[in-house]
Amino acid sequence: MDSVSEQQIIDLTALLNRYAHEYYDLDAPTVPDAEYDRLFRQLQAWEEQYPQWRQPDSPSRRVGGQAQQKFTAVVHQIPMLSLNNAFSPLDDNNKFDHSEMYAFDKRVRDGLGAEPDYIVEPKFDGLAISLLYRDGLLIQASTRGDGYTGEDVTENVRTIINIPLRLQGNDVPSVLEVRGEVLMLKADFERLNAHQQAENLKTFANPRNAAAGSLRQLDPKITAQRRLHFYAYGVAQLDERFAVASHSEELALMARLGLTIPPQDTLCYHANIEKILAFYEHIYQVRADLSFGIDGVVIKVDNLEQQNKLGYVARAPRFAIAQKFPAEEMLTTVEAIDVQVGRTGAVTPVARLTPVFVGGVTVTNATLHNEGEAQRKDVREGDTVIVRRAGDVIPEIVSVVLAQRPMVEHQTDLITPAEAVPKYPPFRMPEHCPVCGHEIVREEGEAVARCSGGMLCQAQRVQALIHFASRRAMDIENLGDRQIELLVAQKRVHHFADVYHLQLDDLLAMKQQAKQEASNSEEAAADELALSTTGKAAKQQPSKWAENILAGIQASRQRPLASLIYALGIFHVGERTAKQLAQAFGDLTTLTQATEPLLACLPDIGSVVAHSVAYFFSQEDQTSQLKELLAAGVQPQPETRRLPLQDYFIPERILARLPGANLTESRAQKLWQLAGMDWAKLFTDKALPESWQLWCAEPQNHELLKQTIALREQLLAVQPEQITSAANEAVAGKTFVLTGTLPSWSRDVAQQHIEECGGKVSGSVSKKTDFVVAGADAGSKLTKAEALGVTILDQSALMTMLGIKE
Repeated sequence: MDSVSEQQIIDLTALLNRYAHEYYDLDAPTVPDAEYDRLFRQLQAWEEQYPQWRQPDSPSRRVGGQAQQKFTAVVHQIPMLSLNNAFSPLDDNNKFDHSEMYAFDKRVRDGLGAEPDYIVEPKFDGLAISLLYRDGLLIQASTRGDGYTGEDVTENVRTIINIPLRLQGNDVPSVLEVRGEVLMLKADFERLNAHQQAENLKTFANPRNAAAGSLRQLDPKITAQRRLHFYAYGVAQLDERFAVASHSEELALMARLGLTIPPQDTLCYHANIEKILAFYEHIYQVRADLSFGIDGVVIKVDNLEQQNKLGYVARAPRFAIAQKFPAEEMLTTVEAIDVQVGRTGAVTPVARLTPVFVGGVTVTNATLHNEGEAQRKDVREGDTVIVRRAGDVIPEIVSVVLAQRPMVEHQTDLITPAEAVPKYPPFRMPEHCPVCGHEIVREEGEAVARCSGGMLCQAQRVQALIHFASRRAMDIENLGDRQIELLVAQKRVHHFADVYHLQLDDLLAMKQQAKQEASNSEEAAADELALSTTGKAAKQQPSKWAENILAGIQASRQRPLASLIYALGIFHVGERTAKQLAQAFGDLTTLTQATEPLLACLPDIGSVVAHSVAYFFSQEDQTSQLKELLAAGVQPQPETRRLPLQDYFIPERILARLPGANLTESRAQKLWQLAGMDWAKLFTDKALPESWQLWCAEPQNHELLKQTIALREQLLAVQPEQITSAANEAVAGKTFVLTGTLPSWSRDVAQQHIEECGGKVSGSVSKKTDFVVAGADAGSKLTKAEALGVTILDQSALMTMLGIKE
């Protein structure tokens, strides 16, 4: 390792701290993240070689040290007192009652005998912290505790990225004690709870609990992973040389020293009572858009001499007050739990509540998100619950008040005494959709349950038809989202085939009805814009828009088979899977007969996708839709390339994919050999393992295997000869990634050519990538490919590989 001087470590430490300040505090980074990471790793390497030169403010100290056994007590030289609260409740007309704030202002004016100059700050919803700096270095951090004694959390606080370990600048106070709030930004809170859920760990109720729990971890490494943030809002001790006259000057001083103060748009300077109240109402309206949580504002007399004159009462200052927002959490009762079906088929449990006024509105419903969340919170009919409506977000149930759960006496037998049991059972997702009656399914590992009805479910019809008409599906030009919404709302389209039966009169009547039903001029104007062409052409040909739609419908009748499969909206079936299915089965009728084991044998199609496809086509009303489509003149065009099914439909491979048979590849191979590689003996040979015979004895299993064998033989019998060439052999089975702009091909065209030759196109570069095709303005994918040593092609080289002449 190259030698390094102490000064180099000092300089690199200062440089990294400057970069971090620009990134986290100024939101104006001057170097890319990759450059910061490179320099950070360089500093770590130097510090490992020369640990004696590691600086007290090194950014490497933020990753967390050794876990502690417990926190030690810290006595606050200047007590960390709390504030008195003022409340401004909302009345029935949604107007604030500010009488308590007017009373506070009168007390201040009476105490001073003069008009005060106020400053207003956000009241952060976090954990109060005191930071002590000596000669510019952070030497101690402590919690509020009881106001007089807190806990030493210095090692944990060092991990908070925007708390400077050394104050900024050459001229710093010899002593500075800063008071502020540690909190978790909303985005980081969502990220943390998503991680907790993914790991099956307990989620946090709100950002404040998450911040408090994270800061008080005995292991600083855990705190370092939680992405806490700090805002400074006060000075407790300060070197006399830096004495200031007002609180606003304190904020300016802390900002100059590198501490993060509240954002300027959340501060209000030189305020009187009317300006305070106007600012309060403004912040109340925009609080949901802030990156952090607040539960009110703090009003302080700005002048420090006036603060001293007003002094303190009990444990709170007379010169400041916290003006809290109206209650965002209230108690109410769950009257019922229903389920609603969204546009994408997601089935969501919703608690119907006894109306309660919370967060400025009357709340009657609260989402429970999904079955797992409802069961985790154990919300039941009849429960008393805490409902929150923070900002303008959808109301949610925070928790159940178990002590108030309705109970009934239950006599278990004649000997044991009666015991109280809950009156209502836990919530369970219904088995069938309340809108269309189709089965509700939830894939393994998925939190969201979905209605399987698709286009046949009224709740999903609009979204299903928008997908069906989209460019990568049936590509019905001129049929836009608004027209689709009107077709469904006016019940002119129920099935996909109905689109192909539309006539000019139908579309003109749709427009006329929409104009009549429009309840306001804006909606009418929006419909007019969506359903008409513009300018002179519109006046000359008032039905041109409808004729364009009909032309788009007519042109879509002969789309590729893969596009039609994709258009059906089968759960888990994207464009690539649709193409695999088209290449494997050749036509729609054969695909509808595909069994789950055969589907699961295809490349890149696992058991989950296979089950979804087989289930879709097993529903009679879904296959009826397809027959209607074909009868309406839709003629899907077959794929030019077919999969070599003999390579995939191997008996052992099929047996290993039989649902419920519990056969691994090796056990399936042994079973096939024991049966003498004879399909008939699998049904009749009594020498085969008992577990297999029991599986095969079930009527539905017996029938599934028979259908699978029959379809396999049918497909292999008509399997076309595979046309191989040097181009196919070079491309088949290879993974390509496209990046940048190619000279004469779009990415869609390039992907089509690659897939026709048996290659696959991926969206990301990895070690499994065989080729990256790069055009102009190629970005990070090209950089990663070069780093991994992946072969880079331009369009010309790709065309040569595909056997296509320029």
